[in-house]
Amino acid sequence: MANIKSQIKRNKQNEKRRLRNKAVRSQLRTRIKQAEGSLGTENADALVRTAISKIDRAASTGIIHKNAAARRKSRLMKRIARLAGASTAA
Repeated sequence: MANIKSQIKRNKQNEKRRLRNKAVRSQLRTRIKQAEGSLGTENADALVRTAISKIDRAASTGIIHKNAAARRKSRLMKRIARLAGASTAA
């Protein structure tokens, strides 16, 4: 445990931010899974837009790196395109 007052405050701030970031990352994973699972439903487009929006917001606030956000969006769109192609071929 820290003895210095400023370090005690810094530890409190870091813990608050860690919990907030953890919640946002969890929500990111949830939205991405929902977007992938919604393929073929009428609200699939809205769920994909929501997932991309959450990824962009996390990148803009610094929770994930901007290149990581771009990579996640790219992989999401590739997965959706592949699943859409497979569902129309079947």
